[in-house]
Amino acid sequence: MNAMRLPRLRRLPMACGIAAGALVLLSAAPAFAHVSVQPGQAEQGGYSTIAFKVPNEKDDASTVKLEVTLPADHPLASVMAQPVPGWDVKLTKTKLAKPVEVHGEKVTEAVTKVTWSGGKIEPGTFQQFPLSVGALPDDADQLVFKALQTYDDKEVVRWIEAPKEGAPEPENPAPVLKLVKPAEGSDGHGGGTQNAKAEADGATEKTASASSDDGGDNSDTTARVLGIVGIVVGVAGVAFGVLAGRRRNA
Repeated sequence: MNAMRLPRLRRLPMACGIAAGALVLLSAAPAFAHVSVQPGQAEQGGYSTIAFKVPNEKDDASTVKLEVTLPADHPLASVMAQPVPGWDVKLTKTKLAKPVEVHGEKVTEAVTKVTWSGGKIEPGTFQQFPLSVGALPDDADQLVFKALQTYDDKEVVRWIEAPKEGAPEPENPAPVLKLVKPAEGSDGHGGGTQNAKAEADGATEKTASASSDDGGDNSDTTARVLGIVGIVVGVAGVAFGVLAGRRRNA
């Protein structure tokens, strides 16, 4: 009897471990399924193209609508939506309580909500919804976008909880765009990219110039070698002629 129980007891910790692992995966699943903004960061004071990634987390319903509310405390003067095949997009503008100045001009209204509808995100798939936004604030370290995800079974999931530093991730976290200091040489409009391209072009020109110089050196070397070979052949010819003459005389 004891011999039969021993293998079962040995298998018990393994079974508990598997169950615990499954429980961890199940509890972590929602964290992978929430609406997020990509890339996760952009430069302060610049313009950026971002995309809201919307996974369908239900097995028996499809996502048919996404509403994203832009932060009112940091209004964005420029918001443009990239067309998404099969989806309609609507930009809702609101008059600002306090006008903001962008490139020397006062902006009195800004887009405060973007709504995508008319399409469908099937179970087991995701969709990205791109926006071009700017100018991003230079006095904030993040922007919080609140999103509502609507399914065709009428369920609405509210991704509106702002994460707090040092606290666990909320159950329904809102998409967050982190803002970082501009990179050296960047002007927020792709200047950094242009500088990098200029450096790359310069490097290419230097490489081409070096290749040309090497080609000249190689040509000179080849000419010298051919000249020496010619001299050697000429000397050999003279020697052969002298020897042939001696044989005839003999």
